[in-house]
Amino acid sequence: MLRIAVPNKGSLSGPAAEMLHEAGYQQRRESKELRIVDPVNEVEFFYLRPRDIAIYVSSGRLDIGITGRDLLIDSGASAEEILPLGFARSTFRFAGKPGTAHDTGDLVGRTVATSYEGIVAKHLADKGIDASVVHLDGAVETAIELGVAEVIADVVETGTSLRNAGLEVFGEPIMKSEAIVVRRTGADAKDPKVQQFLRRLQGVLVARTYVMMDYDCRVEQLEKAVALTPGLESPTVSPLHNEGWVAVRAMVPSKEAQRIMDDLYDIGARAILTTAIHACRL
Repeated sequence: MLRIAVPNKGSLSGPAAEMLHEAGYQQRRESKELRIVDPVNEVEFFYLRPRDIAIYVSSGRLDIGITGRDLLIDSGASAEEILPLGFARSTFRFAGKPGTAHDTGDLVGRTVATSYEGIVAKHLADKGIDASVVHLDGAVETAIELGVAEVIADVVETGTSLRNAGLEVFGEPIMKSEAIVVRRTGADAKDPKVQQFLRRLQGVLVARTYVMMDYDCRVEQLEKAVALTPGLESPTVSPLHNEGWVAVRAMVPSKEAQRIMDDLYDIGARAILTTAIHACRL
């Protein structure tokens, strides 16, 4: 039975549970449940603190887990990313009072406060910058005002909270994070149970990214239509009862669907429909 760690709370928890449900796996009904067994799919789920998941997986006690790329790197655990999941995206940046620093090189000899000591220390070491890192839990914006540090390193989304604290970001992003699937470093990459799990999640990712598009067009316009909807390998083309017309079916990126429908209509295609894809295997 495959043993999988899942975030029990926070921004990772809800989207992870939703994705697993879409992939056909049973999920817990109450937030107090710490472990459930899905006998049909031969999977056992353990609901753990997101920060601890990489550590549990690296120990070999659990086969794989869903956590954040930031939490994996910050943990220093012997685990590796095997699939990005596209949600819980975030960017880590340095920030300070205006004029404090302009780029990472200005951090030499400075003190940086952060909740992600492992990420920041590794980033500074990789850049060859000698700076002190102070670990704080929770909001770190007040660290500068209280004199604990001269610079902070934190997740930046809109930057509103930083501006409200009189701070501004500087330098290149430290890293970009998102939810990922991790496994123990050196684990069997061809484990069939793990591969099946990954295929299911990849199917969900594709289903969320594409829609199925169907339309009718005249034969003489088929090449132009196919150029607009090439599909993944090639579209399906079938003759219609009315001579000179064909029906075409292809997967198209959902973000581009409306534009593609307009372009198809302009070249004479009609009965243009899109339908959601709920699951797939490519």
